[in-house]
Amino acid sequence: MTSGSQAISAAVAFSARPLGRRAPVQSVLVRKNNLMPAGESNTQYKWPSARLRKHADYQHVYRDSRKRVSASMSYFFRQRAADELQPAYSGPRVGLTTGRVLGKAVDRNRIKRRMREAARNNLALLPEFADVVLHPRRVVLEMDFEKLQREVANIFSAVAAQARKDRAQA
Repeated sequence: MTSGSQAISAAVAFSARPLGRRAPVQSVLVRKNNLMPAGESNTQYKWPSARLRKHADYQHVYRDSRKRVSASMSYFFRQRAADELQPAYSGPRVGLTTGRVLGKAVDRNRIKRRMREAARNNLALLPEFADVVLHPRRVVLEMDFEKLQREVANIFSAVAAQARKDRAQA
């Protein structure tokens, strides 16, 4: 038994890269029909940190905002206060929801993958300290990805404009 486990650990130790990990992919932001590498943007946020994860965070967004709609999704957003910031991350956060009404698990997961990628590519458009929850409709499943990205970019731009307006009023 020890020789088998030693052989497995030896194989893992001598592999070129860790098993089960993908090579990093350079992300691209779409801005006014120009492709710009993510490293050249003014603000760059990392996607795993930019996700809403806790149920309480979703509930804060629902409680403190109103429902807004676009062509293929509805969304909620709110600005976090400075005392609500997590120690490690103070950038925008995005949450996705897909209910059973959108279809079977395969369809819901595909919708979430498409939405996650569109949100990740346009994350720099959101203002700092913004929390956004996106509720896609079933149309997102068949929608052209470029059109989906434009719609998410428009939503994030609208959120940024509303945040600027709220800040100016305060």
